[in-house]
Amino acid sequence: MKIIIVGGGKTGATLAASLNEEGHDVTIIDYNAERISTICNNNDVMGLLGNGMNYSALSEAGIEDADLLIAVTGSDEQNLLCSLFAKKNDHCSTIARIRNPMYLKETEFIKEQVGLSMVINPEFAGAMEISQLLRFPSAIEVSTFARGRAEMLTFKIPEGSILDGKNLTYVRTKLESDVLFCCIERDGQFTIPSGMFELKAGDKATIMIETKQAHRFFQTIKYDTHSIKSAIIVGGGTIAFYLAQILLESRIAVKIIERDEARCNELAELLPNAMIIHGDATDKNLLMEEGIATTDAFVALTGFDEENVLLSLYAKEMADIKVITKVDRPIFTELAENLTLDSIIQLHDITTEHILQLVRAKQNAMGNNIETLYRLFDGKVEAVEFNISQNAQGIGVPLRKMNLKKNLIICGINRGKRFILPDGDTTIQPGDRVIVVAGQTKLNDFKDILE
Repeated sequence: MKIIIVGGGKTGATLAASLNEEGHDVTIIDYNAERISTICNNNDVMGLLGNGMNYSALSEAGIEDADLLIAVTGSDEQNLLCSLFAKKNDHCSTIARIRNPMYLKETEFIKEQVGLSMVINPEFAGAMEISQLLRFPSAIEVSTFARGRAEMLTFKIPEGSILDGKNLTYVRTKLESDVLFCCIERDGQFTIPSGMFELKAGDKATIMIETKQAHRFFQTIKYDTHSIKSAIIVGGGTIAFYLAQILLESRIAVKIIERDEARCNELAELLPNAMIIHGDATDKNLLMEEGIATTDAFVALTGFDEENVLLSLYAKEMADIKVITKVDRPIFTELAENLTLDSIIQLHDITTEHILQLVRAKQNAMGNNIETLYRLFDGKVEAVEFNISQNAQGIGVPLRKMNLKKNLIICGINRGKRFILPDGDTTIQPGDRVIVVAGQTKLNDFKDILE
């Protein structure tokens, strides 16, 4: 596909790299020459110095022949204007990033009126992901499938766990747990496991499980399943606002610590049921006074990666609580993972996942469309949910007889109102939503799982 990205900030750069890796013809427009130079030097993409709000710049970038325009400048209004210009090309789909909370309730109206294929709000999407992690404090990552009916959860197997030294057949039969292990990370290596694969303490295990069964499974393996009743959020930006709204609706007590007094006053008006503290969260006395030792969760959402990582480390040292850390730069993602922090949130990755999902679906508009896409373990593993069409390959064939590619597993089937964890005798039927986990394989269509 020919794709134009307007906006060369962190999100634009991440998108350019990911879409280039997927084999698309990418052109990026930005008014900052240094940004354009950096992106083009690091990726095989075209760069254009200019203003995406000018149709002449879009024309020079090839808008007349483009299949997709993605507007991710720093201004919501500019993104919408770029999208309107792009619609002069009838076959060009458009995606706009819209971040301002005042537009949140108008999203569907804006999408319809402007003719957008997708509206992406990274901060709201990030807040939703954090809220899911707080529903399952034991999990490092949580991905939702089958329209909320199933969860893919990643957790670390601790020393002394009843899973240590057990193979997967034992787990599913002897522990009577209706769960399917999709992927195991051990010492930086990823494995799509078979039934005889033996788990070890320190493994990061990714499982597929029906949502209503998740707490029971963690109780069975004697993992902490306590619910979150209180949370401290550091940083009062947009993502913190969205997160606080979601948590308060779930009756979770929320404290927000923010340096800027004017922003504190705004948040106090917007969130009357939250406690807003004007102060510096790097002051450990303030954190102690506000109950870091007794809260259930700590979420670091400042605009500085270094501060978020250090605050998270301090929170882990002070109490055995769920800690979530927002980072933007890849170097800090690697650092945070090496420091064994609980869960890392990257808004650019969340945005990229949503957009890749749409791009792959558009590539295969007449086939088995992609319903959901998640990238796990820093993009090394993908989990994709397909809608299965009438003419899909493999329909009615038991999974054990399908010639599946290596390093790949079918780990869930949503059929009507029923969610199925498949075994070798399970067959796929038209209308199913099938969840596939694959390492090092980019799936555009369900047929891509076959040799």
